[in-house]
Amino acid sequence: MAQLPAGIRFIISFSRDQWYRAFIFILTFLLYASFHLSRKPISIVKGELHKYCTAWDEADGRFSSQSGKSGSIAPRQLPDNETDCGWAPFDKNNYQQLLGALDYSFLCAYAVGMYLSGIIGERLPIRYYLTFGMLASGAFTALFGLGYFYNIHSFGFYVVTQVINGLVQTTGWPSVVTCLGNWFGKGRRGLIMGVWNSHTSVGNILGSLIAGYWVSTCWGLSFVVPGAIVAAMGIVCFLFLIEHPKDVRCSSTLLTHSKGSENGTNRLRLQKQILKTEKNRPLDPEMQCLLLSDGKGSIHPNHVVILPGDSGSGTAAISFTGALKIPGVIEFSLCLLFAKLVSYTFLFWLPLYITNVDHLDAKKAGELSTLFDVGGIFGGILAGVISDRLEKRASTCGLMLLLAAPTLYIFSTISKMGLEATIAMLLLSGALVSGPYALITTAVSADLGTHKSLKGNAHALSTVTAIIDGTGSVGAALGPLLAGLLSPSGWSNVFYMLMFADACALLFLIRLIHKELSCPGSATGDQVPFKEQ
Repeated sequence: MAQLPAGIRFIISFSRDQWYRAFIFILTFLLYASFHLSRKPISIVKGELHKYCTAWDEADGRFSSQSGKSGSIAPRQLPDNETDCGWAPFDKNNYQQLLGALDYSFLCAYAVGMYLSGIIGERLPIRYYLTFGMLASGAFTALFGLGYFYNIHSFGFYVVTQVINGLVQTTGWPSVVTCLGNWFGKGRRGLIMGVWNSHTSVGNILGSLIAGYWVSTCWGLSFVVPGAIVAAMGIVCFLFLIEHPKDVRCSSTLLTHSKGSENGTNRLRLQKQILKTEKNRPLDPEMQCLLLSDGKGSIHPNHVVILPGDSGSGTAAISFTGALKIPGVIEFSLCLLFAKLVSYTFLFWLPLYITNVDHLDAKKAGELSTLFDVGGIFGGILAGVISDRLEKRASTCGLMLLLAAPTLYIFSTISKMGLEATIAMLLLSGALVSGPYALITTAVSADLGTHKSLKGNAHALSTVTAIIDGTGSVGAALGPLLAGLLSPSGWSNVFYMLMFADACALLFLIRLIHKELSCPGSATGDQVPFKEQ
């Protein structure tokens, strides 16, 4: 019998379960990358919405509002209510405040909606919930761009569009994290989710490139095209997303950690033994480090809601208050608030900063800003690898936050020295800023959502993820708003604000870092009871 081709041997070397997991990994990666793809255009288009007045500022050596010289000259009126200063109503002296309000309206709605989204999401089928969110997000992203084609100059139109888009986008994060948590175990979770979380940076990069392609010629398409992509991915989600391994008769996450050489009978026997002895299992080092001093780690029954299941059996869903009582949720949520403040300030204002400092047009500034996200890809993966190796999530985040503060100061200083310095600092800053953000929103959220204090109730993952990311989104809303208020007085004040936020993020982790470092055995393999083979 002839030897099988190398490609076929490669395919059959993986089990059916492994192929399904790889498919879900890639699918959820693409789904959430499309969400971020649709968020990026507003930062790219800012330089086009107010382009000419910014040029006057640069000529006068100022990077904020209109100079007195430009302010004394009435902008030349162009057809369709468009002036040399850009697109009305963003062609006035207060353009930075108006652009900041657009960011704030989206992010504030996102933060408020996120707290409700997780609770709603775990009570509805993930596939339907996520599909609705993607279709609605695509529609409202495109609607913003239609303002260009229909010559809409009402500030209220753009604000309302941003608010609704922010609300519907909250369906994304709890859904994809819950789905991924259903399919992947805890072993090497930091590395797996570190690689997976690069969808944030990939989406930002693609969004920058797509929006930048049309920004100087027809900025409406910078929104319409990403909106169409998100809606198309929503249809893909409806057709292909598998919420749980049991839906396709794959083995549970627990069984993926058993030895591959065991037959089905032995695997079933092993599973029964594990489930039988789980109640008598001593607390692992992670549990000992995070539990409160009174040792009460379990969730009170009053905080658990029983929902009807498909087979008539009850499905446990944790309440908002119950999720807050999980050790570590509050600390990591507050840390993410400030970490996300820094990250989203870069996301929404970096292209305009590059335009002002390096004197580039909107398209080139948007392309250059993608280097921050390239650094973020490596930062997220590095944070995952380090946290897996040390088995210390909080300490890994703390180290990167400690290094990020001086890096931000250096960035504000040497980025004015030339394009080469800006490129180097964008890569380094992206890695250090995005590393903790990526680790908390993925591996840490999944760890806490399946924490031992829940005593086997893994249905809290969606709610815990929404609480952590929702709190972080409050900072995401404040960052761009504060940047819009502070930038007229100088970009250096914006960087001082970012350094202060970074220090606050580190402050909220000190208690958890102390517990990790003082916990004997927390750096051993005992923390993860079932290692992936």
